[in-house]
Amino acid sequence: MKFSAQREQLLTPLQHVFGAVEKKQTNPVLGNVLLQASDGQLTITATDTEIEVQAKVDLHIDALGEVTVPARKLLDICKYLPDTARVDFDSSADKVKFSSGRSRFTLATLPVAEFPMVEPLSDAQMVTLTAEEMYQCIRNTAFSMAQQDVRFYLNGMLLEISTEKLACVATDGHRLAYAQCCTDASPETPVRVIIPRKSITELQRLLSSADAEDTVQLAITPQHLQIFIGDVRLTTKLIDGRFPDYNRVIPLNGDKELLIDSATLKQALTRASVLSNEKYRGVRLALKSGVLTISSNNPDQEEAIDEIEVEYTGESAEIGFNVTYLLDVLNTLESENARILLKDGNSSALVTPEQNSDSKYVVMPMRL
Repeated sequence: MKFSAQREQLLTPLQHVFGAVEKKQTNPVLGNVLLQASDGQLTITATDTEIEVQAKVDLHIDALGEVTVPARKLLDICKYLPDTARVDFDSSADKVKFSSGRSRFTLATLPVAEFPMVEPLSDAQMVTLTAEEMYQCIRNTAFSMAQQDVRFYLNGMLLEISTEKLACVATDGHRLAYAQCCTDASPETPVRVIIPRKSITELQRLLSSADAEDTVQLAITPQHLQIFIGDVRLTTKLIDGRFPDYNRVIPLNGDKELLIDSATLKQALTRASVLSNEKYRGVRLALKSGVLTISSNNPDQEEAIDEIEVEYTGESAEIGFNVTYLLDVLNTLESENARILLKDGNSSALVTPEQNSDSKYVVMPMRL
């Protein structure tokens, strides 16, 4: 295998696929990327066997072939070369020679036969979305995914696609995020799949660098989801499990509604969090006509009290929350004001943007 390329031609696809590289190194070859040089094209692939990301770049290839090389080392070498550098790549036997100007590197390789590749998907349902649609729904919900929960189906995100609607839902059992948008996608059958956390993280990163109007194609089977974004292809296994009925979790009977400036509330919660219990992160919200009082304390007998004006004229109420969960919601909201619906100290709160009901956030209360 032999080719020459500008640094950027190699660096960009390497950055696209690197997130899929296995970090724990349980199998040495999973710490490598697979480079395949065909006529006029270089394909770079990384995988941890659960997720595979593949990127292609058009190049003049001097000698065809394929090889696996250490992903981190190759990425770092490309990253630290000058922006205008041109690189020469030549592989033979069990070594790769990589040079640019007066810099020369020799990297060890591992057998291509040991590198696991995803089999082509058969009988997949195809769905087309825009990058903007998918990115916004994922961005607005990803923070609520669970991490290493024994309920494995919570360690990911529910993706639903029906006629004219795309929806994403994530929950860790203490909070829930829901986002939807209108779409022109018209799947043959409604789509309802659970995508693993790592795959969502990589997909969000890839979508963030795509143009809003770029087309995203999804190939869906019962076990796998394959996503095409430009010259990048992400393939992931799906989580086999029953996602909770989120409609039953979203509270609709709250009789206390307040409208509050998102930035003001976020600043007050951030101040109160300084003196909250480091383990439980609890804050108390006391609501009365026109005023919201936020307070926190900790085992050192320290206390914070903050009052802010709100649009509210109902009955008084008190409720405790994990301040981190509230701040995560406010950091995601893109509206100037937040609308909060409450019932009592034992019921979940519903937070939505003032002018938009396409996003809904449920936060469970905590006892303080």
